[in-house]
Parts: sequence; C-alpha cells; structure tokens
Amino acid sequence: MQERLTLGPAWVQAVKPALTRARTAFWQVRGRPSRDGLRVLFYHRVSDDRDPLAIAPRRFVAQMDLLRDEGYRVIDVGEAARLLAEGERLDRGVALSFDDGFRDIAEHALPVLEQRGFRATVFVATGVVDGTARFSWYERQPPVLSWADIVALDARSAFSFEAHTITHPNLTALEAGAAEREIAGSKHALETRLGRTVSAFCYPAGLYGERERRLVARAGFTVAASCEPGANAPGCDPLALRRTAIDGSDRLGDFRAKLEGGHDRPSALRAAYREVRFGATRVR
Repeated sequence: MQERLTLGPAWVQAVKPALTRARTAFWQVRGRPSRDGLRVLFYHRVSDDRDPLAIAPRRFVAQMDLLRDEGYRVIDVGEAARLLAEGERLDRGVALSFDDGFRDIAEHALPVLEQRGFRATVFVATGVVDGTARFSWYERQPPVLSWADIVALDARSAFSFEAHTITHPNLTALEAGAAEREIAGSKHALETRLGRTVSAFCYPAGLYGERERRLVARAGFTVAASCEPGANAPGCDPLALRRTAIDGSDRLGDFRAKLEGGHDRPSALRAAYREVRFGATRVR
C-alpha cells in the first residue's frame, strides 16, 4: 500500500469529467430524487491555475449563488455534525469544507462566503503549514495558509480550522503507532495554535478503516469526515461523515446533481480504481 498520496495518472483526470457528465445526464433523465439528508461538499483550491484540484473562481461564485438563490442553509462541518446529533434532518442544508488549507481559498472563496453569510470548515495538515512536510503530488506546491493566517481567520472569519493529520499520509499504510501520532499530533498542534478544542478530523483521501476510526476516537475527535459521497441523516456515524467532491471541471448542472443526490452512490469504477491505486485497504 502507498504511504504517500498522489493524484493518480493523467488519464484519470481526463476521463473523470466525461463520467461525471454521464452520471448527471442519467440522473436528469430518470427523474430527480428527493433531497434527503445533509450533504457535505468539499473543495481543495479556488484558483484559475491549471491544477486538477482547483476550481475557477467564477465557477465557485456561480455555485454559491445557486445555494443562496435556492434558500439553502450553508454551515460548516462542526455545526452540521451537531445538528445531526440533535436529530435535525437538514434536507435544505448543506455543509462546506476545504481540504489542505491552500492560500487561494482565503483570497477567492472567503469573500464570496462572507458576502452570502455562509460558513465552511478548512482541514489542514499541520506539518505542511509548518513547512516540515509538503504535499507529495506537487512538483511545485501552491502556497498554503501560514499559522498567522490560520489563527486570525479562525478567530474572525467564516472559516473554522480542523485537523487533517501532520503530513497527509495514507493512514491505512502506516503502522499503528505512526498513524496514531499523525492523528493525535495534528490535534495537539492545532489546539496549541488556536487556543481552543479541535473536535473535527478529515481522513486524507478518505482512506480509513476500523483501526483509523478507533484512533480518531481515542485522540478525542467527535467528528470525522470521509471522501465517500452521499447524504448524512440523523443517527449517522459522526466519525464517518460522507462528503461529495466538487471538481474544477464540474458544470453548474453537475453541481446541482451532486447537491441533490445524483452522485450519492459511489461508482463501481471509482471503487475498483481506489482499490488498485491504494492497495488492499478498506475504503468506505
């Protein structure tokens, strides 16, 4: 199994938009399902850079306008987990999150969110913020938010910051002690900087099994997010929240389909690819 995470071969990035369009078209033809449960949408970058993880600012604005115009309640992951635990279905709610803490989300996403009264969670790898680690899939890594940025934004903006390990590894490929240090260490580092309890965690690339879930609970996290699509209903496992990826190639119709359940079911092709790419690991 791979310890370092990568974006995968270029052909995957080339094929993915066509598969997304096909699934959206199938959803539109067969009839739209009801909006059952709360979906957590996740992004990485908001930038015009040629990067598979980046969504153009104009597309992000259009997506946020759709949420505003259609009356969605837009909250962060922590608030979503709290309301689900209290039994609210939140069928007209959506939670937003950003993985990795790239600087461009503060430049291009934050003003858009604040203008609309939306909130979002940002999951950061603390070693990457320190500069003691880097995201292994980049030859030249885009700038990430500094500790000064994170502390200031956490206190006075629509962003709340939560943990995403120290070095962003494939946790399932690590021995237990190393995985525990990645999980608990990121919580400690972030709490030390922010001066508050950090309760939410995000599994890098959504890779986890029962061992990783236990380690997350042992570290004191009460919420953890995966990368498996779907809706979250009251009574769901708070340490395995489902999240739906929004890709830079998604058109507004694709965004609506993901928002309303058209991409809730993981494709068999996706599951097979992740099994081959990451090895014999349990991926939910």
